[in-house]
Amino acid sequence: MEGLRPVLPEYGGACIDSVVPALLDLDREPPDWMPSQLLEAEQVVVLVLDGLGWLQLDRFAKFAPTLRGLEGRSITSVAPTTTATALTSITTGLAPGVHGVVGYRMSVEGQVLNVLRWNANGRDARSAISPESTQPHVAFEGQRPPVVTRAEFRETGFTRAHLAGARHLGWRMPSTLVAEVAGALRRNEPFIYAYYDGIDKIAHEFGLGEHYLTELRAADRVAADILEVLPPGAALVVISDHGQVDVGENTITPHAEVLAHVDVQSGEGRFRWLHARPGHSRQLLEAAVAHHGDTGWILGVDQIIEEGWFGPVVSDEARSRLGDVALVAREVVSYTDPTDTGLYELRARHGSLTADEMLVPFLTAFG
Repeated sequence: MEGLRPVLPEYGGACIDSVVPALLDLDREPPDWMPSQLLEAEQVVVLVLDGLGWLQLDRFAKFAPTLRGLEGRSITSVAPTTTATALTSITTGLAPGVHGVVGYRMSVEGQVLNVLRWNANGRDARSAISPESTQPHVAFEGQRPPVVTRAEFRETGFTRAHLAGARHLGWRMPSTLVAEVAGALRRNEPFIYAYYDGIDKIAHEFGLGEHYLTELRAADRVAADILEVLPPGAALVVISDHGQVDVGENTITPHAEVLAHVDVQSGEGRFRWLHARPGHSRQLLEAAVAHHGDTGWILGVDQIIEEGWFGPVVSDEARSRLGDVALVAREVVSYTDPTDTGLYELRARHGSLTADEMLVPFLTAFG
């Protein structure tokens, strides 16, 4: 992967932030990359398959015959290519620089907030850091569509941050996801949002090997089952939030000369933010380039903003949540942070702007 350039998001164009606004507002000029038939559908189901990159779908096509049989193309995710940021862009239709959920772990009010768990310093942060204030923009343009997602996600801080106001239809098994979608279609709901996280979870724990391929078959079956209950005049749209890179044990601890200038870290393994000690921003950038420029794109925060990684506009609030220097993995590696822990060591990862992570499917089918 040496010498690759980052794949920048196509905000406002063929990007995940454009999908929901186009489907909800039929008075808008339809994007030229979206089938016109889709905008004429009487009902639309948007199925988000977390962690399914376009290049992985192409590589493992025989394990997903239903999905690969759909009409479609690749579109871009957002930066960073991480679930918290990307799902918020999907539901709000906004770039990260506007909605402000700028990473999996981000600096908020002097603490590093784990957005998916909504905790800081190992404690529930829903009272101390309001989800609705952290991400105040309405989801689904203020409409209240049914959202079919895991039942246990209903009261999480992240759900409150990116799905506020939606009507939740919880599922506990993939079969009930399909049943809830079918019920919403029978009730003539015009827009239904469904979220399935199996591919991402399995890839994180096991990489892109046998377990992943078995899960890809299962996710393909979910899509096939939804197609079976799709009535005439309805459409299915399948998208994802990001792709994956199988990093395995290729982890890198930032060099001691880099860490000497670091106060705290945020972000994640393939898009690691280094927050400089007061007065050490320049030294931090120089040390990071010297020691990690062979494996990653090393940029200061001002350059990232100028190049539009987080969108054409970055609010002061979003800017305050970014670090000073970003280690963005170009090679198949992950940068470690001892405070970024979980139940197990992740094998497949995402967050960076390689094609494997940035390109995601946009697939359509009609009843």
